[in-house]
Amino acid sequence: MKLRDFGKIFDLAAARKGGAANLNRMLAETQSVAPRAVAALSDDRVLSIMTKTIFAAGFAYRIVDRKWPGFEAAFRGFDPRACAFLHDERLDALMRDRSIIRSPRKIVSVPKNAQLVLDLAAEHGSAARYLASWPDRDFIDLVHILRKRGANLGGETAMRFLRALGKPAFVASPDMIRALVREGVLDRPSVGKKTLATVQQALNQWAAETGRDLTFLSRVLSMSIDAAPSSRPRKGPIF
Repeated sequence: MKLRDFGKIFDLAAARKGGAANLNRMLAETQSVAPRAVAALSDDRVLSIMTKTIFAAGFAYRIVDRKWPGFEAAFRGFDPRACAFLHDERLDALMRDRSIIRSPRKIVSVPKNAQLVLDLAAEHGSAARYLASWPDRDFIDLVHILRKRGANLGGETAMRFLRALGKPAFVASPDMIRALVREGVLDRPSVGKKTLATVQQALNQWAAETGRDLTFLSRVLSMSIDAAPSSRPRKGPIF
């Protein structure tokens, strides 16, 4: 795949964001951490971050953030063993609990995702160790696994969850997809499985060129695009 020098894409983003120094300050808001730091996360923190990302999807993140102490209390600190066996009466009570966001679909995803965390821990020692060790060059395969084995992790959610953990991650946002169409990587805007494999291939090539990770590359691509006239500001976190 023949791609434009990524430095030129960075220059486009810098021009949109008031210069390279300002762009770099914005990029510093969302940085990956060392794999060992991701691997050190406890299973309860993995489930907490996963759940917070799910509840933030399509919602005002400041409200989720403000209510998060209530979530931690309601879900018993996100102990995966406790959450995996929440009975129907307790789930019904949570759907009436004003200390959290009462989304039935998202509330009932917690036991299933707790079981996923337990299963990964049983298979690999800890869920975080499994996620941290997954190679970035095959990132999209990990996203597909989470979507298949978890609940409410479709769309951008699994990608944003992995980024929130500190793992290098691209997010197939509308702006990033538009940038890839502009760069000739994609023929048209799409986020299908085959398209995402093409996105992965292009980002791997730019990663080899620049030494930068998936988070950096995808954020620069997104910020190199002028906002569409009909687009609305995203309510959730930048992750």
